[in-house]
Amino acid sequence: MAGSRLDLIDPPAGRLLVVGARPGDVAGLDPARVTIAQGFRPDHDALAAAGFTVAPSITDRAEAAVVVMPRARAEARARVVAAAAVLPVGAPLWIDGQKTDGIDAMLRDLRALVLVEDVQSRAHGKIFRLTVPEGDWLPADWAARETVVDGFVTRPGVFSADGPDPASVLLAAHLPERMPSRVVDLGAGWGWLAAQVLARPGVQVVHLVEADHTALDCARRNVTDPRAQFHWADATRFRLPEPVNGVVMNPPFHAGRAADPQLGAQFIRAAAGLLTGAGRLWMVAKRHLPYEPVLAESSAEVAEIGGDSRFKLLSATGAGQRRSAGIRPAAGRAKGRR
Repeated sequence: MAGSRLDLIDPPAGRLLVVGARPGDVAGLDPARVTIAQGFRPDHDALAAAGFTVAPSITDRAEAAVVVMPRARAEARARVVAAAAVLPVGAPLWIDGQKTDGIDAMLRDLRALVLVEDVQSRAHGKIFRLTVPEGDWLPADWAARETVVDGFVTRPGVFSADGPDPASVLLAAHLPERMPSRVVDLGAGWGWLAAQVLARPGVQVVHLVEADHTALDCARRNVTDPRAQFHWADATRFRLPEPVNGVVMNPPFHAGRAADPQLGAQFIRAAAGLLTGAGRLWMVAKRHLPYEPVLAESSAEVAEIGGDSRFKLLSATGAGQRRSAGIRPAAGRAKGRR
């Protein structure tokens, strides 16, 4: 992709580890000698299809490594620690990132700790190299640390790592007292919403579907109810052998830093493909996002069931039956208000 700078590196012979690379980052690298740590399922699968050895986390030692910077500072630091831990002393370690993802701050931080060389700028970002020194050269607080919020474990880089997302809290408060027997939580994150569903009567199984491997690992620890089933999967493509009668979701609406309403639309279409005709979807979204027409494409009944100035709560049933009438507004909310 346009922002990739990995063609600027000259790694030594042997295994090259690339942490956090996306499909467009590794064009020109030899799949036969590259191992990629990528925990986001769509990217993981695309890289594997291109012939690379891919794992959701770092598993083996290497002779050199590249860390591709994520947006979250704590996650970026944890990636550097994890990559350095599998390299021998004297091995090269490259750090690559966009300015908007904090590459300049990372460069300053590492220059205070170790000699940094070969700084190169291109495509609104930088890549630079350091040589792994002896000893414990990285600060102890750079390693990935868990956060515990009201008994729920999160880790750096997962969505809403500091606590339940306000939109999910709002959705949980408006779910019916008795839930359907078979429920899917699309984009389950670290499991908070699924836990609220499981606390209601009527539930026999909840499928937690999450593309972020780290978030799903947290969910496995947070949701220990035997009725929970966990799926590391692309929610937009997820299917089950048999349909379910309930879906809950707080779909993402950003791809990287850019707003992408189409991502939420893909979640809606996936939900419709999972539901029985009598099943029901409950979802929460930013108030300005135009999801009602997408819901109406695949559901016979669509209604706004609540919300506030920031979020709207939508419900849909009759999957597979296109709606021809308008959207029923929430009680007390004027028609047409968004």
